[in-house]
Amino acid sequence: MPFQSPPQLKASLFSATPGGKPKGGARPAPKASGPKGVAIEHRIGVQAPAEVVWEILYDLEGWSDWNPTYPRASGTIRIGAPLSLTLALPEQPPEEIQPTVLEWVPHEQLHWSLRAMGGLVRTTRYIEIETLAEASCLIANGEIVGGLLGRRYARARGRAMHRAFQAMNEALKARAEAAFAGR
Repeated sequence: MPFQSPPQLKASLFSATPGGKPKGGARPAPKASGPKGVAIEHRIGVQAPAEVVWEILYDLEGWSDWNPTYPRASGTIRIGAPLSLTLALPEQPPEEIQPTVLEWVPHEQLHWSLRAMGGLVRTTRYIEIETLAEASCLIANGEIVGGLLGRRYARARGRAMHRAFQAMNEALKARAEAAFAGR
């Protein structure tokens, strides 16, 4: 089922300070819980190192060669930088989106945010890589949909989004494993 509670993202993006510890004599900040909303996610294991997967993800211009979910991508992966993507969900017309990079850590994660429907829908999109062994990793590919109309938006598009994340993961897995085997 594609609808589940939001995962705790890797980054300390949502805590008061790195590690959530207060500075000086300040009172501790409340425990961060991450963005609120409906999570739609697909995970897949890859028989290639996280570095190989990251090289493929970091090359936005190269996404058109392998990525069925974002057949066109451009921009710079830098915190606060805008991206320009074409989102192609199954059985829906492609749409142009301009998200903003929230967080990125080489070999580990890429997060971006997007506001839709006049800000009534807010999304946090994430692609996270978890190293399992020297030559294998797990990819979590998903989106947290929130905002005033977030639940309705997720209900209407959730299954298509899940299928798109699955197709993207399978294509990324095939590309990474082929690149790793060729080294």
